[in-house]
Amino acid sequence: MDRHDIPIAYFEAAAIGHPSPLKDEPMTPHSLAFYMGVITSGTVLGAKPTDTPDRVTSILGSDFAENSFDDQSMWRDYGMVEFFWCRESRNHAWTGHHFTLQVHRLSMGGSTVNRVIRERYGRFGRQLRFDKLERLLTTRRVQLEDVPGPNAPTYTLHWQPASQVSVMVRRSPERGSRQLDSARIGDVYTVSSSTSAEQVAWYRSRYGGQNA
Repeated sequence: MDRHDIPIAYFEAAAIGHPSPLKDEPMTPHSLAFYMGVITSGTVLGAKPTDTPDRVTSILGSDFAENSFDDQSMWRDYGMVEFFWCRESRNHAWTGHHFTLQVHRLSMGGSTVNRVIRERYGRFGRQLRFDKLERLLTTRRVQLEDVPGPNAPTYTLHWQPASQVSVMVRRSPERGSRQLDSARIGDVYTVSSSTSAEQVAWYRSRYGGQNA
């Protein structure tokens, strides 16, 4: 899915409490703390979407796959986490553009979570239920705003204004596509930063009427 079509401070487990996970959704309080931290801070372990490649790698480690479409764009895949950069030309430095947590990859199993994140937060479940995440955020007075988007009604978009983080949630199967993961309706699909107020305003202007 094209990132252009959709627009961490560490939380101790005690701050989140110890919710009882569903039997088919094993997830530790620490892994929930990871998601909460990303959404409230707009960073991944302190790595900001505007940070340089070297800065991000100093935080997340050197175990990544580097990709690019051309000389002006590049992203590093740290498993579940991807950071993206752009530049005017080869003679210019990379500028941080955004990061995305590809949460849906967890449903495929394997070693999806970056080692640095896993060592700090422990085991991650294969699904992140949006209703559970929203409930935890609400109890901490962190509100997500519903935003109309180009991927509705298959996906819904939810935005945290202070951190400029957006959460995309699967609401129905994708038409004409082969589903390679086992993500379910109501699962968080991606978490992305930064989604600016201007971008949200454009989404509301462009898609508000058709998705209302």
